[in-house]
Parts: sequence; C-alpha cells; structure tokens
Amino acid sequence: MGFVKVVKNKSYFRRFQVKFRRRREAKTDYYARQRLIIQDKNKYKTPKYRFVVRFTNRDIICQIVAADLTHDVCLCAAYAHELSRYGVKVGLTNYAAAYATGLLLARRVNAKFQLNYEGQKEVNGEDYMVEEDGEKAPFRAFLDVGLVRTTTGARVFGALKGAVDGGLAIPHNNHRFPGSHRDAESGEWSYDASVHRKYIFGGHVKEYMEKLKADDEEAYNRQFSAYLKNKVTAANIEGMYKKLHDAIRKDPTKKRDAKELGSFKTRDKPKDANTKQETSKRFQKAKISVKQRKARIRQKLNAKGVESIGAPQ
Repeated sequence: MGFVKVVKNKSYFRRFQVKFRRRREAKTDYYARQRLIIQDKNKYKTPKYRFVVRFTNRDIICQIVAADLTHDVCLCAAYAHELSRYGVKVGLTNYAAAYATGLLLARRVNAKFQLNYEGQKEVNGEDYMVEEDGEKAPFRAFLDVGLVRTTTGARVFGALKGAVDGGLAIPHNNHRFPGSHRDAESGEWSYDASVHRKYIFGGHVKEYMEKLKADDEEAYNRQFSAYLKNKVTAANIEGMYKKLHDAIRKDPTKKRDAKELGSFKTRDKPKDANTKQETSKRFQKAKISVKQRKARIRQKLNAKGVESIGAPQ
C-alpha cells in the first residue's frame, strides 16, 4: 500500500466549528449581511435600513428592516397577497406583481413618515432616482436580496424598480433590469426601457397567453384557468396593472375586506363586529382569590415541613 496523506485528522475535527444555524439552513448569507448592516461609528447608532425582498411559492414579501444589537426591527411591510384588495387576484408571484409590491411598500413608507415624494408616476421603464427636494430627505435603504441569484431580469429587481418609482432612495444601476445587455467585445452596457416596461405591465405573460392559445387552446384553458375565472385575458392584462398602480398610489394603507382572514384565506360570511373574539381556554388559568392563593402557599409550605413563612426548614 502506498503513502496515504491524512487530511482530516483528529486535530482537524477538534478545531472544526459548525456554521451558524441559519447559514446551515441556507436562510442567511452572513457574509453579505455583515456588509449590509455595518454602520460608521460617527453615525452614533443611526439605523441603517435594508429593503428586504423575499419570495415564496405563493407570495412576495417586501420589508424595510433595521438591525439592532440583538435582533432586526421591521418598520414597514407589504405582501403580494394584499394586491387582491386592489383588484389583482391572479399572477401574484410574477415580475409585474413584484413591481407592484415594491411600489406598495414605498407608498406606505412615505405615508408613515409623511414624506412628499411621489416618485415616477409615469411608468415607462426609464431609469429613475428620487432627488432631495424640501426639508426632509427621501427615505434611504439598501437592497437585501438574501440568497437569490442576481441574474438579469430577476424578479427581485422588479420589486426594486417599484420601490424606486414609489419614491424610495435605493442605490442601484440598470444593469440587471430586463432590457439590459452587455456587449461581449466592447464590454459596454445598453438598456432598452421599453423591454422593462413590458415586464412591469405583464407583457411577457400576455405574449405567452397569446402563443399558448394559438398553439394549444386546451392547455391554455388549463394553465390560465384562474385568469379566465377572474376575466383576465391577454387584451386587458395591461389595463389591470395600470388600475392597480393608480389604486396603490391613491390608498396604500387600504384595509382588508370583512371576509378576508389573511394570506389567501377567506371567511364564509363577514365577521360580526359586535361579537367578541373567542379565545382558547386551553392556556388560561382559572382565576382564584387572594384567600385561596394564600391557602395554596400554606399547603405547599406544610408539605415541606414549614409551619409558617418565617419558621426555619
């Protein structure tokens, strides 16, 4: 047998340190997080805000978060399932929904802090960055994408564009927006705003709907059954998103419907405002009087051989 080099010996395993739990679960990139939350010492504990975007199978989460010494503090949040309050009930995880969720969060933040920054009202896909105008500066945050692959055209940049158009100051460039292209020879970037606008208004979904309907109508009816049920077709999908943007700007803090329970859940009938909510009695202790409480204490002390509270054991 030839020479075998021992790479992982006893000394190696004695010095091995496991990664943090959330890194092992592939939830937090601590290398990126450290650079997002670190703040200059001369800022004297001024919060450094992050624009956090996360995607699930059925929802999009946008939050403004500040890091504390022991935990994160969420200042404001918006979810894609809230878009149903504004008339959009389908396609809640695509690029257009990500843009609308970012826009919803931006309008809520400006309303909360009373900032008069309207952002980009005309949605044309052009590159935009809010400028300071007045006594108060625009709300500044930094994009936190988590463990998402930052490829060109990723949905996370749709949420970024919606937040920027809504009036938030988030440092960025247009290199990862749909319509961006880098020339292989010269290395220069080019940006087509019309391509980005198409994605913001669901134009890519519209093109696929038209293609699938022409190729296989049965597959079209099956795949877009939820769209057809809500009377959303290729002809009116852009108008639906235009109405959505106007409704968000008009009232970003619209309250849920009486039948809405929460994320994707509804009630059979509206909740009666006069009836009190029934709480579970499983974890509620029965109320006892002071006399009964003293009797319980005396009983426990007698069991330990203590006749009175002041007597030695």
